[in-house]
Amino acid sequence: MAKEKTKKSKVSGDETVAINRRGRFNFDIEESVEAGLVLTGPEVKSARQGQVQLAEAFARLEPGPNPNPEVWIHNMHIAPYEQAAGWNAEPRRRRKLLLRRDQIEKLIGRVHQKGYTLVPLKFYFTRGKAKLELGVGRGRKTHDKRRAIEDREMKRDAQRAMIGQ
Repeated sequence: MAKEKTKKSKVSGDETVAINRRGRFNFDIEESVEAGLVLTGPEVKSARQGQVQLAEAFARLEPGPNPNPEVWIHNMHIAPYEQAAGWNAEPRRRRKLLLRRDQIEKLIGRVHQKGYTLVPLKFYFTRGKAKLELGVGRGRKTHDKRRAIEDREMKRDAQRAMIGQ
C-alpha cells in the first residue's frame, strides 16, 4: 500500500501582512471591526508575498447602487504581481470592503459624529480569506501625540528597570 500524503494547512492562525502603525499613533481608536476585501487574483498573490502598504490608506462610506451605503478603502497600495503582467490592476485603486448591513449602519452612526473617521489598521489573512481591521477613531492633537510618546517611554523604562532587578 502506498502512503497517502497529507497536506497541512494553516487554519488556526492569522497571517498578518501589513500594519498601519501611524493609524494608532495619529488617532484614538475607540472601536474596530473586521471586514473582508474584494480583490483580484493577482492582488491576492501579491498580498500573500507581503507587498501591501497601508500608510496612506483611508476608508470612506459611499452610496451604493441601492439606497444602502457601501464602505470602500482608498489609496491602499498592493504591488503588481510580476507573473501576471497583463492581468494586474491599478496598485492604488479603491477596493470594496465586505461588511454586514448592521455593521455598516453602526459605522454610519459613529462616523457622522463630529471628528470621527474610519482608519485601516491591519491587513491579514485568516482561513485563506483577506481581511482588514478597520478602526473608528478621532484624530489626536499634537500635544496628545507628545503625551503618548512620553507614556510609551515611561513604560519602556519601567520594563527595563524590572528586568534589571
